[in-house]
Amino acid sequence: MHYIDTHCHLDGEEFAQDLEAVIQRAREAGCEKIFIPAIDLKSSEAALQLAQRYPGYLYPMAGLHPEEVRADWREQLVAIKAMLKAQSSLQSKAAEPSAKLKAIGEVGLDFYWSREFEQEQLQAFEEQVRWSVETRLPLMIHCRKAQNEMVNILKRYAHDLPGGVFHCFTGNAQEAIQLLAFDNFVLGIGGVFTFKKSNLPETIRTLLTTHHSLLSRIVLETDAPYMAPVPLRGQRNEPANIRYIITRLAETLGVNEDTVCETTSVNVARIFSL
Repeated sequence: MHYIDTHCHLDGEEFAQDLEAVIQRAREAGCEKIFIPAIDLKSSEAALQLAQRYPGYLYPMAGLHPEEVRADWREQLVAIKAMLKAQSSLQSKAAEPSAKLKAIGEVGLDFYWSREFEQEQLQAFEEQVRWSVETRLPLMIHCRKAQNEMVNILKRYAHDLPGGVFHCFTGNAQEAIQLLAFDNFVLGIGGVFTFKKSNLPETIRTLLTTHHSLLSRIVLETDAPYMAPVPLRGQRNEPANIRYIITRLAETLGVNEDTVCETTSVNVARIFSL
């Protein structure tokens, strides 16, 4: 079994004491690459530094998460954009590919808890969508209780976007169809897929009736340290745990686990230009 974790917060303090052991377990489980999303300037820098420590294995992103859009959001964006500009000037063939930013994320909209910074979130998200168009880096999109607003923004740039991932997709078939209408975007499937009360397996089965090549629009993720899959729910999540998601996804799609791993890895290579 060989797979890729497209969304793992290894820079978090939850991994500070045993990062090396976590990475070793991931390798032993068959995890070939891990993508590290950022939530602000500090984590954008941390993701890049981690990738430099583990070249060819960890792949960094940079961006401002919607829940981090607060009073200083403009200053954060200015600093993160400077990082992107500095990265774009790295033309040396000697530089390790994974030491370069591979996506803009984790960005998006989140109105689940509050709409206090709704307008600021909308502005910050659209600004980062424009970065994606300018840099040709894909988007890693977080969205909760804001799909209509998110889709409205993406539609303005639909013909110019390079693609990306709708991270932690948990919606219904109608919502999935709306998202899959964006070319070269895929759904990020994680631990929620294994939850007892999750409607995701049913959503996937419904989508198969109209999207026969649905697996070509899916990537795997942990969102570690969060969202641990059953039977580990409630524990700290880590990349080695994706095997539970692979098993459940294979059963739902009616394919073998190797097919899930191989196809989702091809999808990652396509989206992130590996």
